[in-house]
Amino acid sequence: MTTHLFEGVYPAMVTPFDEDERIDFEQLRADAQRLEAAGVDGLVPVGSTGESATLSHDEHVEVVEAVVDAVGDVPVIAGTGSNNTREALELSERAADAGADALLLISPYYNKPEQDGFLDHYRTLADAVDLPQIVYNVPSRTGQNIAPDTVVELASHPNIAGYKAASGDLGQVSEIIERTDEETFAVLSGDDGLTLPMLSLGADGCISVVANVEPERTCAMVGAALAGDYERARSLHHELGPLTRQLFVETNPIPVKEAMRIRGHGSARLRSPLTRLSDEHVDALEAELDRLADEDLEAAYEEVER
Repeated sequence: MTTHLFEGVYPAMVTPFDEDERIDFEQLRADAQRLEAAGVDGLVPVGSTGESATLSHDEHVEVVEAVVDAVGDVPVIAGTGSNNTREALELSERAADAGADALLLISPYYNKPEQDGFLDHYRTLADAVDLPQIVYNVPSRTGQNIAPDTVVELASHPNIAGYKAASGDLGQVSEIIERTDEETFAVLSGDDGLTLPMLSLGADGCISVVANVEPERTCAMVGAALAGDYERARSLHHELGPLTRQLFVETNPIPVKEAMRIRGHGSARLRSPLTRLSDEHVDALEAELDRLADEDLEAAYEEVER
C-alpha cells in the first residue's frame, strides 16, 4: 500500500474571540498547545470551524502565524480556500509565507463551477504554491459536489496530496479510495459521525470538530482503527457518538464553541451572522460533556483491549 502524507487526527480549530470580537491570540495559542500535547497529528486553523468566512485576509495570516509559532513538531494545515481562485491563491501564498506546512482548500462555493472549473481552480493553486494541498468537498456548504472522476484526476498532481470527504456519501468515498490507492493521496473524513466507517473503507484519518473537545478519545479511536483493532475503535466511536450529535445540532461551529466554553477553553463568542447556541441545546451539551469527563478514559481503553 502506498504511504500517504496525512494520517491520523487533525482538529479543525476554532478561532477564539474576546469581548470585542477580536481574535484572542492567547487562547488560540493555548488551544494549539493543548491539542498538540493530547497527541493529535496536526492542526487545521482558519477552516470552516475557524470562522474563516468572517476573518479578514490579514487575520487569516495572523492566526496561521500564531498557531505555527505555538506548536513544536505537528504540521499546520491552513485553510485558504475561496470561491475566487485569485483570492484563494493570495491566501495560499500568504499562508505559505507564514509557515504553514500544507493547505486545506474548500471547493468554490456559491458560484457552483462545473467539474472543469474545479480542475482549473485546484491545478492553478497546486501549480503556483509548492505545498501539499487537500481538496475539501462539502456540498452542503458549497452547493456543488466534486465528482470522483475529478478527484481522481486531481490526485495525480504532485502537490495535491489529499481529499477531505464531507459529502456524506460513503459510496463516493469508497470509489475515491479504490481509484487513488496507488497514489500518494490521503483520504480524510470531514464528518465526525462517519469517521469510523470511512476508516473501515481505507481512509487515513480525519479533520475533526469533536477533537477540539475530546482529542484523546478521538486519537484513540482513529489509532485503534488504523491498527486494525475495530472492537476498540467501535467502542470509542459509540462513546463519542452522543457528543458528536450534540456538536452538530446547530450550524458548526456554534455548538463546539459552547463546548469549549464549558470545558474552560475560552469564550463561546462568534462573529455575526452566527449566534450563540440555543438555550434548549446547552443543557444537553453540558450533560454529555459531564458524562465524558466522569468516564475513566484509561480504564475504558483497558476494558476494550481485554
